[in-house]
Amino acid sequence: MKYLWLWWNKDDLRTELQELADEGRDTSTVESEFARLLAEDLPEDAQFQKAMNELLDKTCLLPVRLDYPYVEPSDLETIRTQRTAGPRALPITGSEAIRRDLIAGAWLGRCAGCLLGKAIEGVLSPRLRQLLDHFGYEEIPDYIWRLPGLTEADCANFGWQSPWSYRDTDCMPVDDDTNYTVMAMALIKQKGLNFTPSDMADFWLENIPLLRTCSAERVAYRNFTIHIEPPDSAVVRNPYREWIGARIRADFFGYVALGQPELAAELAWRDASISHVKNGIYGAMWVAAMLAAAMTQTDTRGIVEIGLTEIPEKSRLFEAITEILNRHAAGDSYAETVQYIHQHWDETRAHHWCHSIVNAQIVAVGLLYGEGDYEKAITRTVLACFDTDCNGATVGSIMGMMLGAKALPKKWTEVMNDTIHTDLTGYHTTNISTLAEEMFQIHQSMRQVQKS
Repeated sequence: MKYLWLWWNKDDLRTELQELADEGRDTSTVESEFARLLAEDLPEDAQFQKAMNELLDKTCLLPVRLDYPYVEPSDLETIRTQRTAGPRALPITGSEAIRRDLIAGAWLGRCAGCLLGKAIEGVLSPRLRQLLDHFGYEEIPDYIWRLPGLTEADCANFGWQSPWSYRDTDCMPVDDDTNYTVMAMALIKQKGLNFTPSDMADFWLENIPLLRTCSAERVAYRNFTIHIEPPDSAVVRNPYREWIGARIRADFFGYVALGQPELAAELAWRDASISHVKNGIYGAMWVAAMLAAAMTQTDTRGIVEIGLTEIPEKSRLFEAITEILNRHAAGDSYAETVQYIHQHWDETRAHHWCHSIVNAQIVAVGLLYGEGDYEKAITRTVLACFDTDCNGATVGSIMGMMLGAKALPKKWTEVMNDTIHTDLTGYHTTNISTLAEEMFQIHQSMRQVQKS
């Protein structure tokens, strides 16, 4: 019964303490309880589980400090009052064939970007840098396992085995970053654009095994099973409430709402709000809005800026992405901007490695410094490390939407042999192109519903 991901540990407690600081909560009344539970000689036994649950029940009620400079609501209505002006809808001028190619490009690009990052997920940036230097590469030239001369011993020497295990890859393997995209498609196919957060929660219970969920999703799932409904399911006993999970679930909402950043962001909010709060939600809304806008944009800066118009201006996420935009505009190099990120976030700490904000900054870096080139965008995203498969997938998706499937380099797409495996019933093994066509048809049908 002591399954790793269902059993609290002291790292979870440290995550909660840091999250409270991030949110500007006044922790003065609970500091002694944190100190007691973090004592080195205290075992992580059943009593620890009970005490941590009791503490988490208190922390979700702590007030925000009066001097906290950010305004970060989690409900959609208030989020919208805090936005900057933006194009809530954009004209769709492309033909049916063009839109089909763009959605196919987004989905195919997402799979390839995810696969690139998946093989080195968890690798720290100094280790990746050492490996590339060993082979004489300044940047990532290909899927890591295809580096000329790479051996299993090389991977072991650099402290990681994963890349070598991918050497016989002939498909897109199961990954949560693609599972959730297919799941969102299946839900909208079933419920339409009027689905509710509760509909999504029910869909999870019916279609996803508990042990296939992670961090905030796992907490929300447990809350569903004891009748804690959204949005409370995102708050109760959830130290991971601003992590990256909701963002990786957002892409299909952009696909189905092409040209409608506001609608895409709203759909992403309905999904994100079942498991995340504040910046955890905003990351999903930002990505969905960018994807909805990408079909009409010719430069990635414009895409990033449109995405920002759907989240609160006085949020930490808005501030963090604006910093990347400003550094890029000021002429800072790719290396300088990545170094800035690593100086402010510690990739050895789970709370930083998985956080919505730092990974959004890396997505912005990949898009801006990718210079409109798919390969450069996904490789520079993954080279920055942190959550490599999630970030590679998101940037690959946005670049694929901007460029279209026909423009994506076969070097990155052919390795998957148009085949994907997922955990979702009815889609365990299928063609990437078949799913892309289904995604397009759902977009078409939803568009017709909106017109009627």
